[in-house]
Amino acid sequence: MPKATSIALALGLISACAFAQDAGLPTGVVQGLVFITDADGGRSVVPATKITLDGPAHIEAQSDNDGKFAFGTVPAGSYTINANTSGMAATQGVVVMAGAVSLVQLEMKLEAVTESTTVTASTNSVDTKKEPSGTNTIGESAVHNMPNIDEQFQSLLPLIPGVVRGPNGLINMKGARASQNGSLVNSADVTDPATGTTAINIPIDVVSSVQVLSTPYDPEYGRFTGAVSNVETRPGDFNKFRVSAQNLVARLRRVDGSIMGIAAFTPRMTVSGPIVKDRVAFTESVEYRYERDPVDSLPPLQSYNRTESFDSYTQFDVNISPKQTLTASFAIFPQHLDYYGLNTFTPLPSTPDLDERGYQAYVQHRYLTDSNDLLTSQVSFRRFDADLAPNSNGPYQLLVETTEGGFFNHQDRNTTRTEWEELYRSHPHHFLGSHELDTGTDFAHSSYDGRQQFLPVQIIGVAGYPLEQIQFGPASQFSVDQNEIAWFVGDKWTVSNRLTLNLGLRFDRDSVTDSVNTAPRAGFILALTGDGKTLLKGGAGFFYDRVPLNIPAFPFLPERTLSELNPAGEVVSSTAYANVISDGLRNPRSEVWNLEVDRQVTSNFLVRVAYQQRNTVHDLYLNPMASGATGILALSGVGSDFYKEFQVTGRYRVHRSTLNASYVRSRAYGDLNDFNQFFGNDPQAVIQPNQRGRLNFDAPNRFLAWGEIAAPWKLTFAPVLDIHTGFPYSTIDQSREFVGPRNELRFPRFVSTDLQVWREIRLPIKEKHARIGFGVFNVFNRANYRDVQNDIASNRFGELFNGIGRTFHGKFVLEF
Repeated sequence: MPKATSIALALGLISACAFAQDAGLPTGVVQGLVFITDADGGRSVVPATKITLDGPAHIEAQSDNDGKFAFGTVPAGSYTINANTSGMAATQGVVVMAGAVSLVQLEMKLEAVTESTTVTASTNSVDTKKEPSGTNTIGESAVHNMPNIDEQFQSLLPLIPGVVRGPNGLINMKGARASQNGSLVNSADVTDPATGTTAINIPIDVVSSVQVLSTPYDPEYGRFTGAVSNVETRPGDFNKFRVSAQNLVARLRRVDGSIMGIAAFTPRMTVSGPIVKDRVAFTESVEYRYERDPVDSLPPLQSYNRTESFDSYTQFDVNISPKQTLTASFAIFPQHLDYYGLNTFTPLPSTPDLDERGYQAYVQHRYLTDSNDLLTSQVSFRRFDADLAPNSNGPYQLLVETTEGGFFNHQDRNTTRTEWEELYRSHPHHFLGSHELDTGTDFAHSSYDGRQQFLPVQIIGVAGYPLEQIQFGPASQFSVDQNEIAWFVGDKWTVSNRLTLNLGLRFDRDSVTDSVNTAPRAGFILALTGDGKTLLKGGAGFFYDRVPLNIPAFPFLPERTLSELNPAGEVVSSTAYANVISDGLRNPRSEVWNLEVDRQVTSNFLVRVAYQQRNTVHDLYLNPMASGATGILALSGVGSDFYKEFQVTGRYRVHRSTLNASYVRSRAYGDLNDFNQFFGNDPQAVIQPNQRGRLNFDAPNRFLAWGEIAAPWKLTFAPVLDIHTGFPYSTIDQSREFVGPRNELRFPRFVSTDLQVWREIRLPIKEKHARIGFGVFNVFNRANYRDVQNDIASNRFGELFNGIGRTFHGKFVLEF
């Protein structure tokens, strides 16, 4: 009850503020026309364009069949007006003044262009058209202002309800494992072909938005069963050069009050400007990262891991003509992680080092026909290699209180992916309403050349004697390939100004499973009230995942023999396990449906109530099965998992401030022996029989509040409060066998409060300024423990370790 009361008070406070601010403000009216300029200089109107007005209030509308739009009862103030449709966009600055009507002319172009104009304004309500259901976006302002301890775009995703960073450090979106989610940058796939997890780092300065689509009913999206994230980068500046530099001073590492070297050094520099004014622009951003993170439960001089990386992102934006644009980019992202997986029970010598090397090249061409149809062509190529190597050569031993020896696994993975996509979006056609058709095809070829070696493992009991040992076959080398092709067609059918249907059909062929999968889907947006301020949104559909290439490589991996030992270390019995793919391989399939009600309570205050449910079948898990001296380690494709989520969200905008608050009640349940848990970047040596239970990142209750608050003296405050149920864990005995059902116990509640404060200052140099500030992470020094002694044979059973302490980061950003 105290938790429910605090949530109700928080949402109530936002509501009260919204009503208080909305009453009695002077207002104006903004009207306008959306058009494109033809090659001969003539104008063509653009109907069904989404128009947003952002400033003291946030209002949305849609242009009619004549390209016209209107905003009524707009509170006076400065706004930005944006128009978006079919890959085209227009942006202008608008100053709304009370008592008048002003006209805005929005010329749509294929590239993002920002102009500044002054408009006046007087009164009325307009239709509201929102994003499809299950869509959440972190905009450019939040990307640059919100607390972000490692300043990477992935760390912004937990600002979205239903997205958490799991106990293994990976991002889990909407109750799905990291390998079940899609990850895109500018609509190009950036996952590791071998593991299926996100595998790219780009400097955050080039990121304009981060979006999570939990129910993307647009058939363009596929090859995942969870949710999909899409990062959009900023276009280059076509008119003048811009330079920014930050993090030029290292943070020092303190151990027991003394300075012991460098804790972090992460300089970053970004340059953007015209090569040919108004025609060709470039962006170049580079970042070097050196970071050391502590595990406080280990001895001080043996408690730090180390990460070193270099990220570079280069982008060229070309305006070929008023109706053609080209974007080309190249990213490289090597990183080295020393003592990977360091924790309370795995000290430095027993951890591996992980080396990752990757680059990606990408080209996108967009062409707008004379009839306003948009053809988008894009090609990408990526290479991603990873090596996992032990830090010492001693025999790997799993003890009750610690781990000794060198890590048991050595991996070399070399992967590539080439992808080509064609997408056609038509202009609106009118028949029983308005139809915007899209169709396309996508082809991808992936390859994985690998080498795996496993070294002997011993399990040592509480008395110090060996209980079991695991031996492996010789190192193996293998090569697997995959061809994927998809065809899809969709229709955004605007039946009336109150009902829009999104219908889609997608076909996916995967050479690994030798199957063609049909994925129909449908979504809708229904205005429940005539003013368009109450929307019912929802839909249902099928989504098929790709099969990561480490799955078909499984039969080629070294096989294992498990032996029981007596106190003298002699073998009592042994079982040899063969790697077998049982039940055949099929693409995992999720069946998703959701309902959502959005209510624009005032022009500044939006409330959302939503429910989502996903059932995934044909999931993959490992299960050892023995019969005497022989057995099989079965990779089964008959697994399943289930996720459901109820969400209440409030968003309040006033002047230049935004406040967000949400409560999510969820349940993530399924098979627990995920393949990557035993053959991924940080594999576990012991594989026990599969069980079903709450997934490792299940957090049934979560309250999240964050915002950007514009304060006097040009200060910006960006706080984040994240409270969620602790993650589950299992109990084991000294033989590493589970005691009772898995994931029955939980860590204590997670509570984190972060704050970042910014102030912009003018420098005594023309057109040069800087931003200074600081960030405080875990403001109240809450001990959010990451490790637990879960072995019942230990006299420390149930004790918690490795909490995250309070940290401070100073900020200085030079911009000119």
